[in-house]
Amino acid sequence: MKRMGRKNRPYYRIVAIDSRQPRDGRVLEELGTYDPAIGETDNRVTLKPARIKHWMGVGAKPSDQVQVLITKYMKKFEEAAAAAASPAATT
Repeated sequence: MKRMGRKNRPYYRIVAIDSRQPRDGRVLEELGTYDPAIGETDNRVTLKPARIKHWMGVGAKPSDQVQVLITKYMKKFEEAAAAAASPAATT
């Protein structure tokens, strides 16, 4: 998770990053976001499930905090991506 935002108002980007880079260093790809300031818990996270699966498939290991977000919200975003893809495929 790459910390963004201002002082006392954090905003995080979930990113694929080389383990030798610093936490807020150069990233390979942005995979989602996490905004703890949003009131409704289910709307705090956005994920790109296809890209997360790709990076985990090539050996990327999520941090403990990101793993919690993935296990909690991945199914929701996979269903949304499938629903968005099915009407487009039938047209």
